Formats: sequence, C-alpha cells, structure tokens
Amino acid sequence: MNSPAQDSRNQQWVVSAAQAKQRIEQGATILDSRTYLEWLMGHVPAAVHVNWKHFSQQQSPDKGKLLENLEILEQKLRNLSVTNTKPVVVIGNPTHPWHFGEEGRIVWMLRTLGHPSAAFVDGGYTALTQAGVPTTLGLNQPIAGDFVVKPTALWSIQRDELQAHLSVQSASKKLIVIDTRSPREFAGSTPYGEQRGGHIPGAVHFYFKDLIDTKGYLLPRNQIIDKLNRFEIKLDTPIATYCTGGVRSAFFAAVLADLGFTNVKNYPGSMWEWSAAAPSSCPLE
Repeated sequence: MNSPAQDSRNQQWVVSAAQAKQRIEQGATILDSRTYLEWLMGHVPAAVHVNWKHFSQQQSPDKGKLLENLEILEQKLRNLSVTNTKPVVVIGNPTHPWHFGEEGRIVWMLRTLGHPSAAFVDGGYTALTQAGVPTTLGLNQPIAGDFVVKPTALWSIQRDELQAHLSVQSASKKLIVIDTRSPREFAGSTPYGEQRGGHIPGAVHFYFKDLIDTKGYLLPRNQIIDKLNRFEIKLDTPIATYCTGGVRSAFFAAVLADLGFTNVKNYPGSMWEWSAAAPSSCPLE
C-alpha cells in the first residue's frame, strides 16, 4: 500500500478547465489568486480571493518562506474554506503582465502543508469562462473549513540542504538547480530588493514563463520535456527550483510534479534569503 506521501505524487497538480469545471460542480474549494481588483470585477461563484503573501513571513530576508507557526497557517486556510477532504482548485491569470505564478505557489503551499488534492487551472480564469463556468460579482462569505496541517518535506528544500548538495555533489545523483527568473535577473539585475545579484553557482536558467504559450496555457508535455532534456534533466533527476521569493519557482515545481518528475523541490527562501547570507557560505555567480 502506498503511503500518503507516495499517493500525493500521483495526483494532478494542474487541471484543464474542463476538469476544473467538473471539480467545481462537485463542490471543490475554489481559491482565486488573481489580483483583488480582478477578483472584484468577476469571479467564479464561491471563489475566495487569496494572496500568497498572507501565508509568508513579513520580514526580510525571509519573505519567501512560509509562516513558521503551523497553527496560524492552519487557521488562515480554514478561513478560506479549505478542508482535507475536498479538492482545491486554484485560479490564476497567466496572461497578466505581472503574473508571477501565484497559483502555483498556492498549490505548492497546500501540498507542502499536506493537502492531497490541490491543483491550478491550466489557462487560468479565461480558460474557465471559455469552458462555460459561470461568474459573478461582489463579495462572498467563505464557509469555515476544518483543514488540518500535515506538513511534508517532499516538495521543499531549505538553504542548508541546498548548500550541502552544492558542496558534495555525487555524479550519479547530481542535483540540478534551476533559476526560474527572467534573463536579466539571472545575469545580475536585482529588481526586487535582493541584497546581491547573480545566480547560484552551477544553476541552469529556465524562465518560468517559457513554460506558457501566448494564450496562457502550458506548452504540450513533449515540448516541456524536450526543453528540460537539453539540461540532461530526466524524470528522476533531483531538481531544486528557485527565484526571488519562491513563487515563480513554486509554479515551475508544480508543473514538473504534474508532469511526473519525482524529485523536484522548491526553495522558498530563494534569492531574498540566499543573497542576504555571507558570500562565503552562499556564493553567487
């Protein structure tokens, strides 16, 4: 019999609009990660607005890391109607100019906190409306959930773990570190308050938006696999993803987990944390 952790590897992290519609009709919890203004201008009935920052630490350099108090995280998610027994559908807007993969971050967070069935909608809100999902205006009052946090380390890597992997790399189990930021950030630009510029030594660059087409849908599986194969990344390759604060990299990790990659971890501290540490212990290129 599979353990809960093994079972969670087999679940979808990304669903089509048609699949999301079916889950919604069956009573799934709906979280909308778009901007609050977008949500006010139209949303799926019963969808609750959510912002990844509400679950993260507020002080630099830890702003990418989840709150340490699990009871607070649990209560925040209960306030959003989340339960352990209902699927969660997360809605984003991947064509928005300031899209940073927030829907992937919410899904990654839920999985990390032990939710067995959280997924974001491929194509986001537009895809749902095109699939015939009704929309509404105005505020709604979430029904309290009873979510119980059951944290897992399956999908996360912390700074000390990453440092250890980088200092002792085995040829057979080499960790591939993927920088999911924009090209200018990889080259050294610091637009979001990083204390130092550059990238983690040995990291390969794969901008998270290069997973998405111009209409906001993920590229076909074979195209994404081909792109990853250029870096000699296979389904069982150990992978760590990072960005500035673990949001774009969480989206990237969620997509890879959905595609069947079995050892992909998001670094939530990412550049905010790494660049704030001593260069001797956390170097950048």
